[in-house]
Amino acid sequence: MKRDIVCIIPSRYESSRFPGKPLADLCGKPMIQHVYERVAKAKAVPYVAVATDDERIFNAVKKFGGNAIMTAATHRSGTDRISEAVKSLNLSADAIVVNIQGDQPIFEPVQVDEVIGPLIDDTAIVMSTLIYKIIMDEEITHPHAVKTVFDNEGFALYFSRSTIPYVRDKKLKADYYKHHGIYAYRRDFLDIFTKLPEGKLEALEALEQLRALEYGYKIKVVITPHDSVEVDNQQELEKVRQILMAVT
Repeated sequence: MKRDIVCIIPSRYESSRFPGKPLADLCGKPMIQHVYERVAKAKAVPYVAVATDDERIFNAVKKFGGNAIMTAATHRSGTDRISEAVKSLNLSADAIVVNIQGDQPIFEPVQVDEVIGPLIDDTAIVMSTLIYKIIMDEEITHPHAVKTVFDNEGFALYFSRSTIPYVRDKKLKADYYKHHGIYAYRRDFLDIFTKLPEGKLEALEALEQLRALEYGYKIKVVITPHDSVEVDNQQELEKVRQILMAVT
């Protein structure tokens, strides 16, 4: 199967905060179906699949007519799961692989096009991700809102659950940016990334993207005008349900 751009949604059933989250009912559909259908609306992606280690998720995706790929249960991160999944797709080394988290059921499909833009424009870029300028003060200090700082060329310097940058002089004001769990990678970089040992910073912050930075690889960040709600618990699921009901 030769395709220039594919999107893989990593999905696992077990979750300490919300077991069975991908199959949670959301306005009559499992949450994973909402994510899948939004990806399918992205203009630049001709192929989308869910990568999972759970037969319940696999069967649910097949039931609504989606592509599903079974993977091992031992992966340490969603990116590692995606790396296994794309091995069966016979992609070229410079193909672009998009990673959309399965807990973002109301992200905007145009965000897929936004995240792949840098890799299309510059063949030297191996990885990109989306960030959003924070407008809600509570997210500046909330550990679930991962903050990002970047250099003058738009490459990430660091990601943290803590508030960065720290403003020492209270007369100064900083802009804060939140990381969205939407990535794009070169196919060959996925092989490199997944063979790297877990980074010390990655382990401390529980953020897999820090593995790339710690081993010297650059991540291009794209500022998106679209926010997205990540579902980590039943309360956030209900919030998304209300949002969907308001627009339908």
